[in-house]
Amino acid sequence: MGPARSGRGSGGGNRGDSDGFRRRSRPGPRACGIGNDRRERIGPYGGRRVEGARPGAFIDPSPLYFLQRRFRFARMPKQTFARLPGFRDFPPEDLAFREHIFGAWRRVSVRYGFQEYDGPPLEPLDLYVEKSGEEIVGQLYHFQDKGDRKVALRPEMTPSLARILGDRHRSMAKPIRWFSIPHLFRYERQQKGRLREHFQWNVDVIGEEGVGADVEVIAVALDGLRDLGLDQGDVHARVSDRRLLGAILSAIGVEDTRLPIAFAIIDKIERTPADRSLDRLQTEVGLDEARARSAFGLLDQGGLDDVKSEFGDLDKVGVELERMEEYIGSLQAMGLGDFVDFDLRIVRGLAYYTGIVFEIFDRKGESRAICGGGRYDNLLELVGGDPLPAVGFGMGDVVLGELLRELDLADPVSPEVDYFIVIIGEEHRELAYAIARSQRDKGAGVQYALREQPVRKQFTAAGNAGARQVIVLGPDEVARECAVLRDMASGEEREVPLKELR
Repeated sequence: MGPARSGRGSGGGNRGDSDGFRRRSRPGPRACGIGNDRRERIGPYGGRRVEGARPGAFIDPSPLYFLQRRFRFARMPKQTFARLPGFRDFPPEDLAFREHIFGAWRRVSVRYGFQEYDGPPLEPLDLYVEKSGEEIVGQLYHFQDKGDRKVALRPEMTPSLARILGDRHRSMAKPIRWFSIPHLFRYERQQKGRLREHFQWNVDVIGEEGVGADVEVIAVALDGLRDLGLDQGDVHARVSDRRLLGAILSAIGVEDTRLPIAFAIIDKIERTPADRSLDRLQTEVGLDEARARSAFGLLDQGGLDDVKSEFGDLDKVGVELERMEEYIGSLQAMGLGDFVDFDLRIVRGLAYYTGIVFEIFDRKGESRAICGGGRYDNLLELVGGDPLPAVGFGMGDVVLGELLRELDLADPVSPEVDYFIVIIGEEHRELAYAIARSQRDKGAGVQYALREQPVRKQFTAAGNAGARQVIVLGPDEVARECAVLRDMASGEEREVPLKELR
């Protein structure tokens, strides 16, 4: 057969028969207008043939060749992506446990009249440098954005709280009662109870300087733990007052300029050998050996009565003692006294705390603090706001979650499935859809098999889903405009009219 005639006019853009319809070219010397010799030089997939090589051998292959080889012939190893160190995944069961904790936090906050707020996870780096100094930068996830701004993922919420309040607080009734559950990030060494990200329950009372605000805040924290099933046998709060401790240290001869050094030593006194702490109290704080040993003994074993008997006659100490007695007495009146222990060693390492401070631990003392907080009357002013008295706490989800699991208080939370519809015969699937829509509109959780399955397999799926009841759509019942309703706990069955279900 000779060359095909051009169709549809003399231009001959398409090659085909004279009827004008394009036809597929047959293999041959001139298929696609390329001779056999030219095809051998080009090679398959557009590659250039090696001179003198067998037909099909070629070099300099085209990109098309590589695509064909990669996706048709080559078995490439799969690339895997590991989770970043210090971060967590939340599959459904873990997310349900997290939401269980969040639910308790929110319930208790609302009971106490607190309102929820939030802020952006990315803030100006200077917001944290202003509060904690340049040394904080090494603990942050920070970078320079495309607008040449130095920014950081938030490591805590209090600076954001101060920024959010800004001038807004002037028109707000006091005290302000706010809470939040932010996602926080710190680039630090991983260890038990400490990751590089966590969620934290923050509760703050702003604009109230009376001890009642301090009482309210720790009561919220303790009730949040009680709501999760913990009691005074599981956890306890160790409380102190930096003003009281400062007055005692001044009474035994510590100069005001050395109080921050003394606080830093006391903050680490439980994690430091006794002889090392005694040495530092003498060399760095300026106490002689006798006074250093007296102070160490009071810190190690002294209760509120011991402090009162030894220092209660001093005016400065007496005022602070009265505040602490009112604080503990109020918690006893609330029924929370068994949770609270007075302990002068609780200082809270952060320098911005100004008054009553507390930390909550498990009774066995096997984990880090579950919660910590206190009064910070100067912090809002420090990060650019107006001077406002404030008190609050933060409770992380990591240590708390570990404790709940250790005490078997982390029961898995199943999704709420009220009905599972068992479809006997695909002709009833549209009826199942109608029933599901009606029940979901009423707020019920409904599931069903997404394709045709044996009845036994559908009942197994209902059990795995934790369904409370099963609606069985069988041919005989549907013919009578009924369905069978089975209670999965008791196994009891009864017929219900379809009109009640859809």
